[in-house]
Amino acid sequence: MSTEAGQGAAKRVITALAALLLTALTTTGTAGAADGGTPSAGQRIASALRTSPVYVDEAYAEAVPPSRQRQLADRIRRTGLPIKVVLTPLTKGDAFDGESDLLAGTVRDRLPERRDLVLITSDSEFPDSLQGYEWPGDTHQARSAVTAAGFLDEMRDAGLADLAAKAVDLVAEGKGEQRYEEAMRDLGGSARPTHSGSGTAGSGSGAAGSDSGSGMTGWWLFIAVPALALTALVTRTALLRSRRPSPAVPHVVFATARAADEARVRRRAEAEVLALGEATHAADVAATPGLQQALDAYAAAGTVLDGARGLPDLAGALALAQEGRDALAGSPGLPLCFFNPLHGRAALRTGWRPLGRRDRLDVAVCQECADALRDRRAPEVLPDTDEDGRRVPYFEVPAGRSAWAASGYGSLMSPSAGLARAR
Repeated sequence: MSTEAGQGAAKRVITALAALLLTALTTTGTAGAADGGTPSAGQRIASALRTSPVYVDEAYAEAVPPSRQRQLADRIRRTGLPIKVVLTPLTKGDAFDGESDLLAGTVRDRLPERRDLVLITSDSEFPDSLQGYEWPGDTHQARSAVTAAGFLDEMRDAGLADLAAKAVDLVAEGKGEQRYEEAMRDLGGSARPTHSGSGTAGSGSGAAGSDSGSGMTGWWLFIAVPALALTALVTRTALLRSRRPSPAVPHVVFATARAADEARVRRRAEAEVLALGEATHAADVAATPGLQQALDAYAAAGTVLDGARGLPDLAGALALAQEGRDALAGSPGLPLCFFNPLHGRAALRTGWRPLGRRDRLDVAVCQECADALRDRRAPEVLPDTDEDGRRVPYFEVPAGRSAWAASGYGSLMSPSAGLARAR
């Protein structure tokens, strides 16, 4: 091969590898185009938002029909603020992996006006709730404003369209934190919102520039450019994982447990049920008014433990054992923590109302969960599986199917009563 031909081949290879490098640095797998040039979900939403500040998925067309979409868009335009509304179902495994944070970050990165943006999106956990995000700072207190909209009494029976309109109004008002505090006071709780910066997704992909110094030869480029391309691909993966904005006060954080943890909880439950049995047999019938209740709790705990199919049932055995011990002692005390009974006995009772719901619950919580609620952080919740096989907070399972949802592990009624109700 001649020198000239070799140099031409080298240039072609270098050009191809440089293109690979640029592509790796300027695309994201989550929001990139699908095979055949089909726009990704993020691109479709961003494209729609260029003509209207409101995007509503077909699944929500009945709840937010075109006429309401136009009204909401006019409402946004009158504020003069860079507000966008994206209402789309979120489920695990979809284009955004069921995460409103990832939806917000992906859409934001696909919009041309990325400097200033307030984004109101569907919520990850509850389809009738919303999340608020704001870039670059928290000037309009969007996160608190959108959250507050879901707590207002006037929104008690509001549909998704009205809720979105109220969220826009509160963002425009610019007093989100105050409105949130007022809503929490109306609930009888105390809130102390903390913000560690705006709900900011990772900055957009940077362009890669290259400066081939005067001493760089064609053969050196054969080595350097592939190395840079490989580095870019690795960096691209890291960027995908870091693009999610800061959490905007999620409703719940699921407790996680591996098989070893479940085995440990089972051993703990076996030990506590056994100890309760021994205590009931050793109790003085005449001096123990609550003995029969303790015996009933012991029998129920043994039945639940024998048939336990996972952590919710094992936690139920622990709650029944605690109920039996309290009956023997003649002093009920507080039950196990409502959000996660594996946290142990509760330290206090507090009012709590899930976002997207109107009923307010009086629940017993451990100090850790109480601190989380006070600081507007999500308490760690014990998960269960609903009829569709989805992982949900245990208290979201219908009470007729779950003694633990019915009783709240003792917060809503005694575990024994919840067990009887679910049978």
